[in-house]
Amino acid sequence: MVRTMSLIRALISTARMIRHTPRLAEGLPPDDAVLLDAPDARLGPALVAAAVGDHGPAAALLTTTRDAAEWENRDRYVTRLAAFAYNRGHWLADWLATDPRNPDALLVKAELAVRRAWESPAGAERLREVGPLIDAAAAAGPRDPVPWRLALDHARGTHATHTEFESLWEQAVRRSSHHYGCHVAALQYLSAVWYGSHRECFDFAERAAEDALPGSLVQALPARAAFALLVSGEPSSVQADRIDAAADLAIALSGRYAAGDPWPAEVRNLLVYVLLARRRWSEAMEQFRLIGPYATSFPWNCLTDDPLGQFLEARDGARIEVASATPLRRPSPGRPGPVGPIRRRAGQSPSGGHYA
Repeated sequence: MVRTMSLIRALISTARMIRHTPRLAEGLPPDDAVLLDAPDARLGPALVAAAVGDHGPAAALLTTTRDAAEWENRDRYVTRLAAFAYNRGHWLADWLATDPRNPDALLVKAELAVRRAWESPAGAERLREVGPLIDAAAAAGPRDPVPWRLALDHARGTHATHTEFESLWEQAVRRSSHHYGCHVAALQYLSAVWYGSHRECFDFAERAAEDALPGSLVQALPARAAFALLVSGEPSSVQADRIDAAADLAIALSGRYAAGDPWPAEVRNLLVYVLLARRRWSEAMEQFRLIGPYATSFPWNCLTDDPLGQFLEARDGARIEVASATPLRRPSPGRPGPVGPIRRRAGQSPSGGHYA
């Protein structure tokens, strides 16, 4: 009898999946329209120009972010430009040759040097060598928090003490108290992988999110702490409802932005991972629709060398799960239907960031 009932459930689930999966593709871009780490409308032209050796648009873009104190955009653009210069750096070399004291060029140079040092087998030693480049970038842009985000990443890799790290953190938040990149760097330092614990991560992330301005990406910091816990696969004293609360906060943050907006794309990709890990399939599907074509390397590159493929696989998996749980027929008029999607909160150990 038990085996018969299991077979019946499996047959019904399969029928539901076949019936509803195509419908659940509505509102989702097709696989070949999904882009990985697509640049926004401001960064795109700078990257195109850099590809042909022209640093002018990149210089103009970063000058604008510095003059307008657009620190979040500045951090993103510097990171992307340094990644582009990793294998195609002639435009950056020309820029530095033309204007060796330019604060924007010095910042991209420091970002690139830190990235290369992190990837070296002698990481800590190489990172110590690039310390002066970070100092130069910080001196050239006294108001800029981005060099201090670099300094925090650098400190983590050079095994800085808590006291040393706190000193750098004070300098960072003095320049921008809600800077997302600096908060992520601090969260990584406090992670169980480095110099803290999962509980310390959550404590820091939740306090920061509580103090953050409405719409600030810092409100997604607890979801980032949840991600680190989930990918660790380790038993933890952090309760499951704390992870779900982090996801709920990130859902509220995501709701402040329009569908298909590239600005919160990484946060939404991160949120999807946490929702999938918590088996919150319907909510994950809603975030996939809000993401639109903007897949991001993080968090998927923490799991695989094919982050775009992992994103698409996760999206298909969520569709199948939702379809399998959707009744074959809608309730008849006057007959009560299900109150809403059932959240099965059985934790699953399926979890990223700057460089390491």
